[in-house]
Amino acid sequence: MRMTEQRRVIARVLSDAHDHPDVEELHRRAHAVDPHISIATVYRTVRLLEESGIITRHDFRDGRSRYEEHGDEHHDHLIDLKTGKVVEFVDKEIEELQEAIAKRLGYKLVEHRLELYAVPIED
Repeated sequence: MRMTEQRRVIARVLSDAHDHPDVEELHRRAHAVDPHISIATVYRTVRLLEESGIITRHDFRDGRSRYEEHGDEHHDHLIDLKTGKVVEFVDKEIEELQEAIAKRLGYKLVEHRLELYAVPIED
């Protein structure tokens, strides 16, 4: 993939993100850096980055695709249904349980995604 300056800006914005922005939010952030970046450029770049395995797309039931850099460290997600906040977490027990279930069913687990949808516990 040819890395134009606009694609670099979009990739940098994604790399700097501590949340899981959708295309519109990526455009807003990239446009703040380079006002010449169009929403169409963001859509094309996101598609290319996803096809290249550089970013991962998530659909957290809110009707919009959200993105994050594809990292080496596996993590799962808890989605707050009231606020839309996405909390990343790693739990060794859950990982071991998933592998044990796959093994018990006669499989070797090679990849998985875990998304928990929750609401805050009211005090």
